Amino acid sequence: MTDKKIVLVTGGAGFIASHLADHLLARGYKVRALDSLEPQVHPGGKRPGYLDARVELLVGRVSDRGLLEKALDGVWGVAHLASAVGVGQSMYEIARYTELNVQDTAVFLEVLSRRREKPARMMVASSMSLYGEGLYRCPACGADDAPRLRPAEQLKARKWELLCPGCWGPMEPRPTPETKLPYPTSVYSINKRDQEEMCLALGRAYKVPTNALRFFNAFGSRQALSNPYTGVAAIFAGRLMNGREPLLFEDGLQSRDFIHISELVAGIRLSLEREDVSYETLNMGSGRPTSVLAVAEALAAAFGSTVGPKVLGEFREGDTRHCFADMTKTERLLGFKTKMSFAEGLAELLAWMRTQKPEDKGDAAIEELRRHNLTG
Repeated sequence: MTDKKIVLVTGGAGFIASHLADHLLARGYKVRALDSLEPQVHPGGKRPGYLDARVELLVGRVSDRGLLEKALDGVWGVAHLASAVGVGQSMYEIARYTELNVQDTAVFLEVLSRRREKPARMMVASSMSLYGEGLYRCPACGADDAPRLRPAEQLKARKWELLCPGCWGPMEPRPTPETKLPYPTSVYSINKRDQEEMCLALGRAYKVPTNALRFFNAFGSRQALSNPYTGVAAIFAGRLMNGREPLLFEDGLQSRDFIHISELVAGIRLSLEREDVSYETLNMGSGRPTSVLAVAEALAAAFGSTVGPKVLGEFREGDTRHCFADMTKTERLLGFKTKMSFAEGLAELLAWMRTQKPEDKGDAAIEELRRHNLTG
């Protein structure tokens, strides 16, 4: 319990941020949110109904210096979540993504650096996407590898799995630790790497203890179901709720690490509260791989859908095959470990989805990628 410390949450009206606000309010904090209410995420640019009435919402961009001064007034901690999200979209809206994610963060840090009274704690939302591919091991020859992207010739031949550079046999994915060197493969992941490094460097320089949390695939209620660049579970559900099949790239067996929103926000709070853990990069995932095909099939079964997932057999430029978190460091430093199974988290998501009426924009998003020659 706190003495009503104020936490500023940038991007504070979004999916993750609104759950973080609920979590912090329940533990005695005050929450101030700064959000531009981007219409792609918030239809009509309106305050979402799910945002707790006790949250003080300031509407505007993180690059608004005057608004930032007001937002930072009296703040104890900052959770910097503001970001334009969407790997595919970032590959053709390059300047917009870089402006919103990198330049706006630069303005935010510049304003913060010049204040006499600075926050006591800060965390920045980074992303697993900056890893590129995860770690792999060859079961035949025992070689370990941190591969880059699969060759174009391999993808065009529809051979999806990573191959051992020694014996050319299939590699097995391994948990990915924070020590793996980043290899971002999209503009979005480059942006997230820059956000992470800027916040850690400036936090250290100006003595604002900071942690960078590398989010894996968060899922749960309040995801923007009509936004085709949101999380994969929400995209698939939006399709099914409109009587349409989920669309899967490659063979659908690529795997990701899904963490339920309730557990992710608990980890964010811990990273703010732990005074003995500063200037660290920490994975925030479940440590368990799940294929995107399994996600689509589970959702179809839950909705009782007569249509199943459609495997496109196409690939997207910059896509990775497997990546899931090694949670050893996070468990050791924060004492954080997820307990919720994917099935339990999915039940919460489904209960909320049944109250929604999403508009499916998935076909248009894929056609946009094709128009920019970002599929094959």
